[in-house]
Amino acid sequence: MTGPAPTRRSGRWIERWDPEDEAFWQAGGERVARRNLWFSVLSEHIGFSVWTLWSVLVLFMGPEYGLTPADKFLLTSVVTLVGAVVRVPYTFAVALFGGRNWTIISASMLLVPAVAAFAVMEPGTSFSTFLLVGMLAGIGGGNFASSMTNINAFFPLRKKGWALGLNAGGGNIGVPVIQLIALAIIGAGGGPRVLLGIYIPLIVVAAVLAASFMDNLASVKNDTGAAKDAARDAHTWIMAFLYIGTFGSFIGYSFAFGQVLTNQFGRTPLQAAYLTFIGPLLGSLIRPVGGWLADRYGGARITLYNYVAMAAATGLLVFAGMRKSLPLFVPVFVVLFVLSGLGNGSTYKMIPGIFQAKAVAKGLEGEEAAAYGRRLSGAAMGLIGAVGALGGVGINLAFRQSFLSYGSGTGAFVTFLAFYGACFVVTWAVYLRRGAGEAHATASADAKPQLSYAEV
Repeated sequence: MTGPAPTRRSGRWIERWDPEDEAFWQAGGERVARRNLWFSVLSEHIGFSVWTLWSVLVLFMGPEYGLTPADKFLLTSVVTLVGAVVRVPYTFAVALFGGRNWTIISASMLLVPAVAAFAVMEPGTSFSTFLLVGMLAGIGGGNFASSMTNINAFFPLRKKGWALGLNAGGGNIGVPVIQLIALAIIGAGGGPRVLLGIYIPLIVVAAVLAASFMDNLASVKNDTGAAKDAARDAHTWIMAFLYIGTFGSFIGYSFAFGQVLTNQFGRTPLQAAYLTFIGPLLGSLIRPVGGWLADRYGGARITLYNYVAMAAATGLLVFAGMRKSLPLFVPVFVVLFVLSGLGNGSTYKMIPGIFQAKAVAKGLEGEEAAAYGRRLSGAAMGLIGAVGALGGVGINLAFRQSFLSYGSGTGAFVTFLAFYGACFVVTWAVYLRRGAGEAHATASADAKPQLSYAEV
């Protein structure tokens, strides 16, 4: 077997791509896939930074800006909402434009919210203007969906947990990086425009590197039938629900952590900035570990145990909030970030495994089964990623209401605790309960021996 077949078209198109073929993979496929992975991570990383930009900017916005804590939670909710919604079209943009081409376009588009924020970031700007500019920053959240869809096509099933975990983790780490840079700027007495001045050239660098080193796969095509099939499949919506609990928690807490520290515990912006980056950093770094553990032990099992731990940590946060104990609250919140990152990796690994198991249940084998799995999992990822990100909206709105009603975030944490309990029940009932896997996986009487859903 030979490696990737070069294109006859311009623009770095690869005509033949078969990562499930071991000879193809060893002959050059792995090298190409890894190269695209690294530059996809860079672009997605900058996208995440721009998306979560306002979680940092609100720390710069003191009393002179005239915004209440509820205003700031509403602002970050709007940013999160737009980032969730644009994930759906971004998923299909990869097939429409090509993975490389869309990475260039989507990275370049980040200049719009960055420059707009640079222009309006000063006291006296109306709240409605901040809301509008915040909505523009939401497009950074879409980069995740297109990047994951693109990288999913480059790697074989046996490597997807690791590759998708690394891709997502490298993107997620854009959250703590921008918070660390903001910490340095606040500590040095600088303003928000200094932060934006750093990121505007980085956006240009990401777009140029994507143009120079990434590839388009000709085999990746939009399939409206796949989108409809994925939307009709109950597993798509079950996994979307579970992803709300993991990624929704990660992105929602990333936006809210600093505001909770300043509003509930009276920390100054500088004191909050010293703490806010730790949770997102560790949560991002551990995401590939979640994918690796899922590859080894089964995503459903890792996800189930992870929800138990998330519920326990949330219970401790309720206790810490009631006792007004910052020394307990901060480390437990960091642990919750870590668990959300671990669950991000395990839940996303489940998606291709579920649809591969359905392919095997239909009696498909080899490349035919792999193509079926890629077709539906690629379409499902956009929907799952979008719905999961909506969890971040819910978290910020829950905090907003909790502060309006009780003056603290404790009421919101009680809600989150109940939700993690529901996620545990769904994971066990659908993917791990004895007999459930067989009932879901068996599609025909003459189906071949198949994966259990506990193994996905």
